[in-house]
Amino acid sequence: MSGIIDDPVANRFLVPRRNFTDRAVFEREYAAIFDRCWLYLGHASELPEPGSFVTRTVARRPVLFTRDKEGEFRALLNACPHRGALVCRERKGKSRAFMCMYHGWTFGSDGHLMTLPGSSGYPEGFKTDPQKQMVHVPRMERFGDFFFINFSRDGEDLATYLAGAGDYLKLVAEHSPSGMQVVGGTQEYSIRGNWKLLSENSFDGYHAACNHSTYLEYLKSTKGALGVDPLVGVEHTLGNGHAVVEYTAPWGRPIANWIPAWGEEGKVEIDKVYAELVTRLGAERADRLARKSRNMVIFPNLVVNDIMAVTVRTFFPTAPDYMEINAWALAPVEESEWLRKYRLYNFTEFLGPGGFATPDDVEAIEKCQQGYAVGGEAVYNDISKGMNRSDAPSFDDEEQMRAFWREWDRRISAVEA
Repeated sequence: MSGIIDDPVANRFLVPRRNFTDRAVFEREYAAIFDRCWLYLGHASELPEPGSFVTRTVARRPVLFTRDKEGEFRALLNACPHRGALVCRERKGKSRAFMCMYHGWTFGSDGHLMTLPGSSGYPEGFKTDPQKQMVHVPRMERFGDFFFINFSRDGEDLATYLAGAGDYLKLVAEHSPSGMQVVGGTQEYSIRGNWKLLSENSFDGYHAACNHSTYLEYLKSTKGALGVDPLVGVEHTLGNGHAVVEYTAPWGRPIANWIPAWGEEGKVEIDKVYAELVTRLGAERADRLARKSRNMVIFPNLVVNDIMAVTVRTFFPTAPDYMEINAWALAPVEESEWLRKYRLYNFTEFLGPGGFATPDDVEAIEKCQQGYAVGGEAVYNDISKGMNRSDAPSFDDEEQMRAFWREWDRRISAVEA
């Protein structure tokens, strides 16, 4: 029904378009992928002290991400065990306890039932019954300061699941000697398109020159905004459907890639950052960190773009043709006011919902979804670019998408079987 056509002899890779439109495929994806894979929950910096919390919707489930009074991180299903109402209705904040608005059951930040109105109407031991506590997400694990959850009790641990993607998460953390933090809140928007189109788009180097030509023309026309590095690089598959494109690019990076538009003050700032990187990481890793950009997708739906700024982005489908996106900017804790200013400027200018890139990508994805309505003989998407190469795939080939689709197909086929 949903299988891909993967024919390396003929250099042919085709994906049936029904995988983007069919309701049965969509529901199978939740059973095979979102209910079984490790999914990104949040960053440690979002919960700076005991009592801190944020609420998220992860794979259609409301989740309360907290730090309890001992400072331990917790992931709780945000539903009261009494009648199922949301226990916490705030987006974020700090609280030692959470009271359900319906009947006043109150829970600690670790999910245990603290107070029970009208307790005389319940039998002895009712309040300590395990079934009367908030339910913990089956699994939560931490990789550096990145927290992931899994709704399945079975399967590999997080480090095994991340495979080669783990080193790229470490590379993001190495931007700073004192840690990275989420800055500027959450960007939220939606796209009327299938979620897998955004997975593809997020590490697709092929579309940049055409779809983002306005941004490149803007850089060319703005004095000093265009650096000397060409847009060229390679792709790396990282295992388990994860992949990354790593490349040089002409834009400035607050993590030590100066452009003339930043002037002499900026050069002093950037040189200072680069010198610290070399001292801490060595010349080779420092050069890679500072001079290369990276777009990574961790299967199925976590995007880490380490480009002119660092963005972490997740997206979850609510229908075959609709998804909801959340994005956050990451920055070094210790960075100067000048660096933070230009980092956030870069973030909003290109990566934000109103920037140069994101509206282009949204438009392209929605136009793909609309195009699938033609039906008939237009059955497949072609994702074969670069299959004929004997050397390493280029960043503008499509091997990274093929890696994603092979993992998708493996998981979907296992459920079908």
